[in-house]
Amino acid sequence: MSASSDDQGILHTINGLVDEEHALRERSVGTQGLAAEERERLRAVEIELDQCWDLLRQRRAKSEFGEDPAAAQVRPPAEVEGYQG
Repeated sequence: MSASSDDQGILHTINGLVDEEHALRERSVGTQGLAAEERERLRAVEIELDQCWDLLRQRRAKSEFGEDPAAAQVRPPAEVEGYQG
């Protein structure tokens, strides 16, 4: 699998998570709001999105500087959460 197809896989995952996040947020403003398990899932989706975006940025930076993008690794949530790049 090439670096580009790996990046596409990460982007596919990001798109799926964004769709799920939007659906949960839409439900959260409804009359019933979100159940506890849905709030937990929303938080998990937000964390996973942060990790995916971070991984994609790492891969692209490694590729740009002639390093192996496959060496990029998912970092712990505490390290990437809320990162604004």
